Amino acid sequence: MITARRFEMTRRGVLAAASASALHGSSRAQARMAEAVCWRAGGSLPFPVQEIYPCVHDGRIWVGGGLIGESGRVIGASDRLVSCEPSAEGWRRDVSLPGPVHHPQLASVGGSLWLLGGFQSPGPGVTWRMSNAAWRLDSHGGRWVPGPAAPAPHAECVCIVLNDLAHLVGGRRPSGASNLAYRDHVDTSDHLVFDPASGAWSTAAPALTSRNSAAGVELSGRLHVVGGRSVTDGPSVSHEVYDPREDRWRLAAPLPREAAAGGLAAAVLAGRIYVFGGEVFDPPPGGVLRGVWVYDPGADLWEKAGDMPTPRHGLGAVAFGSEVWTLGGAERPSGTNTSAHVEIMRPVC
Repeated sequence: MITARRFEMTRRGVLAAASASALHGSSRAQARMAEAVCWRAGGSLPFPVQEIYPCVHDGRIWVGGGLIGESGRVIGASDRLVSCEPSAEGWRRDVSLPGPVHHPQLASVGGSLWLLGGFQSPGPGVTWRMSNAAWRLDSHGGRWVPGPAAPAPHAECVCIVLNDLAHLVGGRRPSGASNLAYRDHVDTSDHLVFDPASGAWSTAAPALTSRNSAAGVELSGRLHVVGGRSVTDGPSVSHEVYDPREDRWRLAAPLPREAAAGGLAAAVLAGRIYVFGGEVFDPPPGGVLRGVWVYDPGADLWEKAGDMPTPRHGLGAVAFGSEVWTLGGAERPSGTNTSAHVEIMRPVC
């Protein structure tokens, strides 16, 4: 079992020791300055939590699982599910997850709320047993119902919903029979597709880059995956776009180098992609980014759009109405200074 202190020394150690500082991807990104966005404080989460992948479902913002913090430090994985109606901004506790899990994907797909994959971590401390489980929330019965398992365990991927299908791209997977420690896994470019209507899992064209802890969104019927990192190559600036009609990926304008990080978050607002935060380990002792970057698909261009009030990584970001909610995360690299912050961005002041 991994204690909170050893959590910092295991996963972070693997990433920092094995990672080269070179940033891969095209060098044609230009750091230009867009009009700065505006921020307001939202109602804090009921508890500090990082490594979350929230979603909007049935008019509410949902946060489930992740790594719980106490006095700023990670104490273990969470089985808590909370939701918020943005007009009220008060968080309510919902039915607990089937078990403690960090880095799970919450997805609103096919009219239901799904919990997909992640690292199962029962008991105190943090473990890295990667899961292929799929659970559906029965909102009427107030319980989680098991769904069809994925063909392979997956975690630290992106989950993007398009046309009532959940696309899980990249992340990590077990490299062999062992599946308990972070070192048991490797970065992947796998692309799984889940159809809840039929209960079928399938594979689609793999991404161009093997990486974990990236951010992903749907924009104009295409999937965008940006940033993240790999154990071998460190932070990535790669920005890849998938067209489901062609089952094909292509490169788009990469992130500017100063935005390259793992544990960043992204959301779409008014036809543009906004990217928030992230963490880097190289050079030591590493750091957490506070920059906000916006992508204009018409110009194929990234611009700086100011800074987050609080730098964070392992946070979630969801668009609701004319705003983006940034949720939780951690203010320092790895498991330190886990946050309950909710900071809400508007693109126009």
